[in-house]
Order: sequence, then C-alpha cells, then structure tokens
Amino acid sequence: MNIGLLIIGDEILSGRRCDKHLPKMIEILQARGLTLSWARIASDDPALLVRTYRESFEESRKHNTIVFSTGGIGGTPDDLTREAVAKALDSSTERHPEGVKILEEFVKQFDRKLTEERYRMVTFPKGSSLIPNPINTIPGFSIERHHFVPGFPEMAHPMIEWVLDNTYPELTNSQYTEQALMLFDTYESRIIPLMESLLQQWPQVKIFSLPIINQPTPQIELGAKGQTAEVKEVMSAMKRQLKELGVRWERI
Repeated sequence: MNIGLLIIGDEILSGRRCDKHLPKMIEILQARGLTLSWARIASDDPALLVRTYRESFEESRKHNTIVFSTGGIGGTPDDLTREAVAKALDSSTERHPEGVKILEEFVKQFDRKLTEERYRMVTFPKGSSLIPNPINTIPGFSIERHHFVPGFPEMAHPMIEWVLDNTYPELTNSQYTEQALMLFDTYESRIIPLMESLLQQWPQVKIFSLPIINQPTPQIELGAKGQTAEVKEVMSAMKRQLKELGVRWERI
C-alpha cells in the first residue's frame, strides 16, 4: 500500500504560509510503522487541480494508493478542491445529508443563520463519506481512497489520524523500523558496492545513503528501513562489511 499527500494552496507556493503538513504527516505515519510514498504541492488553479486529482485517482486505482489532500475545502470562492475532485471523477457535487445535519447543529449552537455560502461547507462530490472534525465539527470528506481535510493543521492532523485508525487500522505495522550508522572519513563511491550487495541479498529492505556536508571530513549517514527482523540482518551485514573496508562508524 502506498500513501500520498497533496498540499493545496497558493499561500504555500507564494511563501505567505509555511507548510506544516508534510513533517506532521511523516510523524503520524511513522508512529504507525508506515511511510509516505510521495508528496505534491499544487496551487489554487481550477484546471491544474482537476488534472492533479485525475492523475491521483488513476494512480490510486493502479497502484493501490491512499491519498490525503489538505486545503481548499472551505466556503470561500478560492476554495476549489471539492469541485475539482468532482470534475476529476466526471461527477458533480451535492449537499451531504449527514453533513447538513452537522451544519444545522453547528449554526444553532453559535446562533447563526444557514446561508447558501454555509451550505457549501457540506457540499461534496457525489458518493462521498464524511471525516469527523474534532475542532469545529464541520467535516471533511472521503471518496475512492482519497481523503480531504482542511488546510488548518490543528484540524487536518487529527482528521488524518482518524482516517488511518478507523478506515485503515490493518495498515498499522509495529514491525517496521529504521536504523542508521554515521560513517566517517569516507565517500559514497567507496560504499556503493556494499549497498548493492545488501540490496541484492535483501531486496525488500530499503538501503539509504545521506552525505553530510559542511564538515571538515566526509561523513555519511548509512542505514536501512523495513521489517524489523530483516533490518537487523542488514545492519549486521553492513557492520561486518564496513569493518572489512576499514571504515569507522558510530550508531545513530
């Protein structure tokens, strides 16, 4: 199962807001033994959003991908996500009956009037299900393994956790782990054969190399991630081969 993240908003691309979704998404997934496969940022452009979601739905169908999308589901004219999603699915939007009840309760609680603009908050692509919002109760929506939450991090992040824990509880993988060593006084070219041999023997484990720059001498973070038992085997073999190469290392 792959997991993708779409971050929607001109304010991210222009620098008016700093994205907080990507680092938090990684943290949320890591706590469940999961990893993010890809992330994309798109502006609030109608045509671009339709293309982006069409590609995302196609990828989801072909590669069994779950996608989370943040932003663009508010009630103002620049919130374009719901309409773009409907067009990408060759469908249309409609008021969600359960969403309408939630909205009616919301306006009653705050002594507000129901307007067409407020109804837009619970107008979603046909066939959508709701994602509970623990902050102000106005829901997000899900359709075809895509899950749409507000751009506000304080709302979006618990809603993403709710989806993972309630819609995909079987994905939680307590056996996933990531381990790494810090190598000193060596360059990547020297450890490429070592990495290739490990990948050949354990193809299901991901081996990574991250050079550390701005240091007096070369340093590399070398590690593996995957199922705990296999990662342990890889790390043991890695340490043996590093010793044979005469490369000094420390655990991270």
